[in-house]
Amino acid sequence: MDTALQSQRNRSYAIIGTGAIGGFYGAKLQQAGFEVHFLLHSDYQFVRQRGLRVDSVWGDFTLDSLNVYNDVHQMPPCDVVIVALKTTRNSLLTTLLPPVLKESGAVLMLQNGLGNEEAIAPIVGPAHILGGLCFICSNKVGDGHIHHLDYGTITLGEYAPDYQPLGITATLQDIAGDFEAAGIPIQFAEDLLLARWKKLIWNIPYNGLSVVLNARTDEIMKNEYTRLLSEQLMQEVGAVAAAYNRKIPESFIQKMLDHTAKMKPYITSMKLDYDHHRTLEIESIIGNPLQAAIAKQIPVPKIAMLYAQLNFINSQIQAK
Repeated sequence: MDTALQSQRNRSYAIIGTGAIGGFYGAKLQQAGFEVHFLLHSDYQFVRQRGLRVDSVWGDFTLDSLNVYNDVHQMPPCDVVIVALKTTRNSLLTTLLPPVLKESGAVLMLQNGLGNEEAIAPIVGPAHILGGLCFICSNKVGDGHIHHLDYGTITLGEYAPDYQPLGITATLQDIAGDFEAAGIPIQFAEDLLLARWKKLIWNIPYNGLSVVLNARTDEIMKNEYTRLLSEQLMQEVGAVAAAYNRKIPESFIQKMLDHTAKMKPYITSMKLDYDHHRTLEIESIIGNPLQAAIAKQIPVPKIAMLYAQLNFINSQIQAK
């Protein structure tokens, strides 16, 4: 399987979910000369006729001509399928993935939360499954319009059953080379599960609190009480990770706090969903980690309260 993927000098990419993340990284790959195929939904006609605009701190650009589709069965099988859907739509992957994935291909999950890779394993069988953790501030601000505010690094790791660390495989190196050729910084995760827990250190407090408090990241960090609450939530995430033999040092927590305090005012993806009355990504980002804590009998009262509050808010959104 590795050999087949390596043999592709010009890998083709499919983007499942052309939003703030998939749209941005897919656009960067196409800008660098790679063959990219985009699956779109609500703004399919707009992008087909007017292209995709990216306003970025790395340089603004517009792609006037793209391979765009609103039906996965019209897409060609690709070497690498990038899944950047909201996890609330992952039930669609049973239908979306098989037609567009080459037999020797790989699936890269650019999604937040825990449990996404193992969920697709029965769908794609022995294909390579990679996890990608995006440290980026990017929003979709209109039809065919993406605003990249800050950062952009992706941490790549390869998935194995039970998240057994596989190290840096040839597949990871090949795909990383393509992303780096497109100007996208890449880091490697020899242990994908550890990388997932590290991402949750940020995602649980800031996605959750941004909705419950109706606040941007800078507003959360400027208030002494909510900054402390963010840190306490991070400590709880670290305690659960440790129960799964993934130790996250205190210095990493402080690094995340410092990064967030310095970053430009940012509206998280969950807050944007809330503002637009869309279903919130609660289970993958908060529910699954909470269940992991319960399974190991690790007390996480602040995460549990945040989960309850978000479910109440989500029920109100769904009732409208």
